[in-house]
Amino acid sequence: MRIHWPKPRYCSVIDGILCAKAVRVGSFSSCPLDSSLINITFTQAETGFNVSNKWCVWVLTCQISVSSFVDDCPAPPAPFDHRIVSAKKAVVNSFYEVNRNEVLGGGRFGQVHKCEEKATGLKLAAKIIKARGAKEKEEVKNEISVMNQLNHTNLVQLYDAFESKNDIILVMEYVDGGELFDRIIDDNYSLTEMDTILFTKQICQGIQYMHQMYILHLDLKPENILCVNRAAYQIKIIDFGLARRYKPREKLKVNFGTPEFLAPEVVNYDFVSFPTDMWSIGVIAYMLISGLSPFLGDDDNETLNNILACSWDFENEEFQAVSEEAKDFLSKLLIKEKSWRMSATSALKHPWLSDHKLHCGLHKQVSKFKYSCSLQICLCFFVLVTSIFILRLSSSVLESVLLLNYVSL
Repeated sequence: MRIHWPKPRYCSVIDGILCAKAVRVGSFSSCPLDSSLINITFTQAETGFNVSNKWCVWVLTCQISVSSFVDDCPAPPAPFDHRIVSAKKAVVNSFYEVNRNEVLGGGRFGQVHKCEEKATGLKLAAKIIKARGAKEKEEVKNEISVMNQLNHTNLVQLYDAFESKNDIILVMEYVDGGELFDRIIDDNYSLTEMDTILFTKQICQGIQYMHQMYILHLDLKPENILCVNRAAYQIKIIDFGLARRYKPREKLKVNFGTPEFLAPEVVNYDFVSFPTDMWSIGVIAYMLISGLSPFLGDDDNETLNNILACSWDFENEEFQAVSEEAKDFLSKLLIKEKSWRMSATSALKHPWLSDHKLHCGLHKQVSKFKYSCSLQICLCFFVLVTSIFILRLSSSVLESVLLLNYVSL
């Protein structure tokens, strides 16, 4: 989180400390900003003021005007240390209370349910994967092996695993903010470009770590990105069932994934590598910015043909107010030739994700728009109240006139 404000007015100096009164600046996950006041003391320095926070004490007396607020706090770590897990041949219900009536998600693999560890009361998620044959079980064990290597706050963590005759259950970190996909399609939630930057940056951070570990995700899509909670911008990437270790000397080909997000090399059954994930990030970013899917056709065949043609543009009206930096970012990912795409590291250095001045400007645009809307609402309310007052006054005057006329008669 970064907060910027102008120098506050002097109010009193106690033991060399300037005291100032702070207004509420909003609420976010890592700081207790639900209270109406925050106690902030400023110590004068050559370049401005250093800030230290003390909560729930009201000793401040002058106002701070917050000009911009960017919630770029990192995602919280899992509530347990990273573990190396292997599938136990034991009954999961002996250790965990799995709520099979509460489904958190689902897909080709099975369903995810909320669960609780009996010994500690720790809230977790149980992913129940149907795996009857040896090949299916080997695929799930590959997912376990991959997750054992991944220790990053933007990647969901594995806690335990159980194997039975017909399925394998992965017990994982519980994330309750819902899928990023839900925010894209929610008519009541308006994603701004700044929101998209915050989401995209964290996706790139998680994928950068995976690529440093020589692991490809190969199934990136909004449904596989969870929000830490329903109000904040922190995310965690999930579902490593299709992930593969990348060995440069061994040419890897895959023929799976979700059509909308497949890179051209997957459609062509060509060799895949790190840029394959970056194409998918480009598609996700395009969707977050515009609400449109760049290659979606009427059916899967048309979608795949659109991907191979790499036909997309910024002509839709949804891109009219989008920054040039955002367009440049997309243009450097949605490229048919995979060697020309940005890496995750390069993407994080791109101005769209790294330029703080740009971010402040985008935030101010949103704040100005919200202020304008609030002002319009206030004006409308004022006009309404004034009109009612005038009508009542007119009615009273009319009644008085009628009464006088009646009396005179």
